Amino acid sequence: MNIDLTGKRAYVGGASKGIGRAAAEALAGLGAHVTVAARRNDVLEQVARSLDTSKGQKHGWVAVDNDDPDELVRKVRSELDGNPFHVLVNNTGGPPGGPILDARPEEFERAFRHHLICNHRLAHLLVPGMRDAGYGRIINIISTSVYEPIPGLGVSNTVRGAVASWAKTLADELAPDGITVNNILPGFTKTERLSNLFESKAKKAGKSFEEIEKGALASVPMGRFAEPQELADVLAFLASPAASYVTGVSIAVDGGRTRSI
Repeated sequence: MNIDLTGKRAYVGGASKGIGRAAAEALAGLGAHVTVAARRNDVLEQVARSLDTSKGQKHGWVAVDNDDPDELVRKVRSELDGNPFHVLVNNTGGPPGGPILDARPEEFERAFRHHLICNHRLAHLLVPGMRDAGYGRIINIISTSVYEPIPGLGVSNTVRGAVASWAKTLADELAPDGITVNNILPGFTKTERLSNLFESKAKKAGKSFEEIEKGALASVPMGRFAEPQELADVLAFLASPAASYVTGVSIAVDGGRTRSI
């Protein structure tokens, strides 16, 4: 099975921590030159310098903010320097939790900008280089709410579904070029966001963090939460030559929590 990414370039959003950082590490481990992106330049530099270079990779970083799509595109374009990115990992922090009727219109606008609009702008920028190189992989980190809306995450449920539909449409359009587009749907994963969501839910429900955590754990057939690396391993496969005939799918990596087929 060919999972070698030697000579390929990858852009990984939200790479300062959690799933994004694990994805950068996994891609570098397969030989890719990785550019990590997030808001904090100092943290990104540390991440980039920690990545595997055993195959002669040269890693980089770029501080970006998805709140400004124009600036995002400008900065990523400056990283191209005549060399295309072969792998695009769209990943950024999810919207705050809360009931959908409590959400203000600007919360939806910001979420769509951070996720759908920025994903689209990056794809528009990078796909021409993928076509020229004869290799392209676009992987979006979304949520299992694509299949089953998650209570208390009204804005997130809405925008994640939109991104999934965008990705499916894009997959069909890019399939003749051999460029694949897929989504990874994380379940409960040991990240800072998960802890924040549990803390918020506990406060609103008047319960302890441990009670909320225990309740969530009970919904996972495997009886544990995922490690970020477990998500990254699936992502690395989708980015590799071995996944050349996999496109337009949403893969739940959730320990069996999603009940739908």
